[in-house]
Amino acid sequence: MRQIGLALLLATAACSDRGHDGPIDVSVIGEPPAVVDPNQKPLRPADAVLMGATAQGLIRFDGGGQIEPGLAIRWDVSDDGLYYTFRLADGLGIDAENAARRLRDALARSSKNPLKPSLGAIDEVIAVTPQVVEIRLTAPRPSLLQYLAQPEMALIASRSKGGTGPLTVAGRGPGWLLLGAIEDTPPEGEPDAEEERDEDAIARRQVRLRGERASLAIVRFRDGATQAVLGGRFQDLAVARAATPAANTLRFDPVFGLFGLKVTDAGGLLGSVDTRRALSMAIDRDRIVQAFGVKDWRAASTIVPGGIADLPSPATPDWIDTSLPQRRAIAAASIADWRKREEAPVARVRVSLPQGPGARFLFTLLQIDWRRIGVEAEAVGPRAKADLQLIDMVSPADSGSWYLRQFTCDRAVFCSEEADRALETARKAPTLLERNLTMADADARLAQIVSFIPLATPLRWSLVSPTMTGFKENARGVHPLNHLRPEDR
Repeated sequence: MRQIGLALLLATAACSDRGHDGPIDVSVIGEPPAVVDPNQKPLRPADAVLMGATAQGLIRFDGGGQIEPGLAIRWDVSDDGLYYTFRLADGLGIDAENAARRLRDALARSSKNPLKPSLGAIDEVIAVTPQVVEIRLTAPRPSLLQYLAQPEMALIASRSKGGTGPLTVAGRGPGWLLLGAIEDTPPEGEPDAEEERDEDAIARRQVRLRGERASLAIVRFRDGATQAVLGGRFQDLAVARAATPAANTLRFDPVFGLFGLKVTDAGGLLGSVDTRRALSMAIDRDRIVQAFGVKDWRAASTIVPGGIADLPSPATPDWIDTSLPQRRAIAAASIADWRKREEAPVARVRVSLPQGPGARFLFTLLQIDWRRIGVEAEAVGPRAKADLQLIDMVSPADSGSWYLRQFTCDRAVFCSEEADRALETARKAPTLLERNLTMADADARLAQIVSFIPLATPLRWSLVSPTMTGFKENARGVHPLNHLRPEDR
């Protein structure tokens, strides 16, 4: 806590007050934002916010995480769920053929888009007319619209400006971008129109977007120089609380996704499924979520959360109904057997975690739990060689396939070829029932090999000024910049 306070004190000197009548200031925890082609490299947190604001896809998310029009002003889905037809708005500079080509680029063999594995049911993307794009599927996918609204599916028109909005890059400074409404910003190379401009109204529609470390972003917010801090995760929550934010300004999104430990080394202690299972059994997940003091943060013991349409009843571990003391006794016996078999004087595990006080706290809780069963844990940095690596990802859509595909044989150290085949069968399944059955098979096989140790749902927080009344917590964890003020759209 002394280090946190020092960081906040040092950061304060760089801040100054800013009124709320002009552009709003938004900080995203991480690197400064840049226009990035998601087919070439992953989007960092500030990049994703920028792309969502300036390079909309056919559709996009509104302030509540629901689907709203983007390039497309309306869309229809066929009764069999195999055809999605989008009618594009006029005057945006992208016609149907251009939009279809850019969507095909995201699905191409050479694409590195992280959503590509989840979009395998797309058979064709074609321009039916200059204003109509049609996406044809091999099997129904109720979650398709949620994928298409993600910033990874943004259609980039310019590497300097982004795409077709709703905002565009209107200016730049050290570590920040000034975003303005497209209608307020003349095209590159064209002078401002001569008619009278309402500069105050234009300024109110602008957003100054930064990407910066958590301590600086939080102090800016505390001092009124930033109206929102986005992208908060578990490792920096203690920094936000140390700044003693005003009541109701620290907000949490009820997101779902993966938050747990992925096996990254096939040797040593993690080489045996019994010892991997023992490590998972020994963890007191309820204590972890209670220790962080976040209301409604939920522990997790399955790869996929319950209630998802294509996998409504995920596979639970066989120890789920065993008491914690009994679980630990069984786990300790498994570790002792491994040490005897391997003639190992001690059982050790290296855990890769991000930087931050929350990560150190989480590690301490895990270290205590594993020491009870005879395992010594060592924390290492996010890029160091490790046996287990913390995975902290929000699911882009309500689809069990996204969760399970994180552990296919091209992505995981321990995998199941049978599970991979089941996922491919599920991809082509013509009905939801058939898809459910094959997905359940894949899920059960992955649960048996314990290539992932679930801990909880992801934790996502924001700091939000009361003036940003358009901000809404939501299950997608998205907060479009054009929706932060109630009158902004």
